[in-house]
Amino acid sequence: IFLLQVGLDAAGKTTVLYKLKLGEVVTTIPTIGFNVETVEYKNISFTVWDVGGQTKIRGLWKYYYQYTEGLIFVVDSSDHDRIETAAEELNAMLAEDEMRDAVLLVLANKQDLPKAMAVHELTDRLGLHALRGRQWFVQATCAVQGSGLYEGLDWLSDQLSKR
Repeated sequence: IFLLQVGLDAAGKTTVLYKLKLGEVVTTIPTIGFNVETVEYKNISFTVWDVGGQTKIRGLWKYYYQYTEGLIFVVDSSDHDRIETAAEELNAMLAEDEMRDAVLLVLANKQDLPKAMAVHELTDRLGLHALRGRQWFVQATCAVQGSGLYEGLDWLSDQLSKR
């Protein structure tokens, strides 16, 4: 199962990936290209493409759309200033023809931070209720603690196994 994991820079994507892969927090630097790892979970093998989120490389995301069955969009829940930018990037991606069948898991990451938006606020600000004909789910997570990550994968695997 091919999963594409994207989001703005510093949302915690690489931390999520390696917490799932290794069960530990690794020291990360901004991802300029991509990381790819296979994560085995509940007898399912997920190939996760973790693509950098800095402004200058977001244009590269489209090269990963073709085989994507599930999209993991990681959001820094405490980044109130850039939530609209995140919404714009997400909606532009979901409008692409190659992404029409992909299920969407939003990880509302960094829930441990004091100003983190709750799931309902993040859902509203990303405009998710306007999505039609797409399976989506928002999971509150804290990648450094690992909380919520497997619940998100559970939802993804349930959706994808129905296909």
